This record gives sequence, C-alpha cells and structure tokens, in this order.
Amino acid sequence: MNVVETSGLGKRYGRTWALRECALAIPAGHVTALVGPNGAGKTTLLNLAVGLAEPSAGAVTVLGGVPAGSPAALDGIAFVAQDAPVYKNLSAGDMLHVTGNLNHRFDRAYAQDRLAELGIPLKQKAGRMSGGQQAQLALTLALARRPRLLVLDEPVAMLDPIARHDFMATVLAAAADGVSVLLSSHVLAELERVADYLILLSKGRVQVAGQVEDLLAAHRMLSGPAGEADRYADRPVVHVRRGEAQAHLLVRAGAQNPVPDGWEAHPVGLEELVLAYLREPGAAALPGPARGRGATMTEVAR
Repeated sequence: MNVVETSGLGKRYGRTWALRECALAIPAGHVTALVGPNGAGKTTLLNLAVGLAEPSAGAVTVLGGVPAGSPAALDGIAFVAQDAPVYKNLSAGDMLHVTGNLNHRFDRAYAQDRLAELGIPLKQKAGRMSGGQQAQLALTLALARRPRLLVLDEPVAMLDPIARHDFMATVLAAAADGVSVLLSSHVLAELERVADYLILLSKGRVQVAGQVEDLLAAHRMLSGPAGEADRYADRPVVHVRRGEAQAHLLVRAGAQNPVPDGWEAHPVGLEELVLAYLREPGAAALPGPARGRGATMTEVAR
C-alpha cells in the first residue's frame, strides 16, 4: 500500500507553480524524509497530501487510494506543522479536551500518560511551555488520534538539540508501532539517523525518490588527482568538488563504470548524497526498481 500517491500533481499560486508534474508513490511502513531548498515545494506537497490545499493539476491520494482531504483520509492522518499548532491560552488538559471532541478517535489515556512521562502538567498553559514542550504537546495530540500516517512539517527547526532528540525518539517509537511517517526537515544529520526513504524536491519538481539504502548503494564518491577530473566528464557524475590537489566526484555506481586507475571509491552517506543533488538541481538519480508495490526508485526532474 502507498500512503501517498500522486499523478501529475501541481499547485499554482497566481502565475507561479509551487509544485509541478509531481509523480510519487510512497510505500507504507517507512520514515520518509522530504528535503529540498527553501521554495522547493515541500510544504505545498504536504498541504496537498493532508487536504489543506487543492491541486491546480493532477491528483493525490493517501492511505491506499483514498482522496486527500476526504473524511476517510482526515480520520487516518495526523499533521504537525512547523509552528507547533497549540492554543497559547489553553492548558494541556484543555488541548486534550478540544482535540478529543473534534476527532472520531482519540486515546485520552495515552495522551495523559505521555504528558505525565514528559513532565508536562495538564494545568500548564501552552503559552508558558518551552518550545520543546509545545512541540511534544502537539506531537502527543497527533499520536493520540492513532493515525496510520503522521505528517510533520519542519517539526524540530526551532528546538534545541536535546528537545530535538527527544522529539525524534517519539517519532521513531511511533514508526516502530506501525505508523508511517512523512517528515520535512532541513536538519540532514537528524534525517540520516531516522529516515529510510528519501524524497528530494527541487524547483517544484521531484528530483530523487527511493529507499535510502538503495540510493546509497547506487552512488559512490571517487577521489583522485584534480587535474584528471575532466577526463571522466562522460561518466554519470552528479557533483564535482575540486581542491588544489584532489577532486571528489559523486557518481552513480555500476559495473559498467569501474574505478579509474589512481582513484579511490568510498561509500556515500545520506547527508553527502542530498547535498550533492541540492547543489546540482538538474541532476537526476539513477533509475531502478524499488521495494514495495507502487514504489518508484526515482522520479526524474524534467
């Protein structure tokens, strides 16, 4: 089952396309990282998936073919926006009461127990909480709805390292319990620790999509003499970084592309891979099969 699937999806604001020709199939059971520069269309894609915006072109379905924004979709998706949407003048207990009344399914006992574990009193007003506590309250409210898909838009952007670590630990625990997660973030080091599926947006289009282990296996870093870097321009090079003595080429791996004499090959990390594609927005990832029905290894930006 695909938790998010799009076909020719686009969103236009006036004459500007925030997202265009987006084709995705995100399989269930993953922590999916959504990355890209500012203005790439990440928040637009998330808003379309959770039903907060309507497409200008194409279609988006969730949870195995349910139209985004429909009652069935809303009942199975929880969304936490970047600004940790809590009412500052309401207490934590009030937020539990309001959220419980607005949703068909809400596990109040779970929410109360989790807030107690976090040391957040039910009588404490959200406006008097730290940024980390507000984020944890918003996440608790989302998880208490027992969603099948948890969507997070830059949830740790304003948190300190400890609050960020605690927040992501809760997300990983939810994923271990079977919740699919779609997470937008600029914190690449954090994503490398938690994500097993990657989507990279650039200029409103999907540039890379696939399981992290497959994408990493399909790339490697070549290091060799800087003066010889141009000799390999015909190879599937994603990005070149030159020094005075050495050059480092992130390339697509393959048996047909052996390591040149005098060069060394090294494995690639997620952060290294993402940065290379962000620096080369016209590059497209190596096509190939992905695991899971409907999943695609890559969607090439045209």
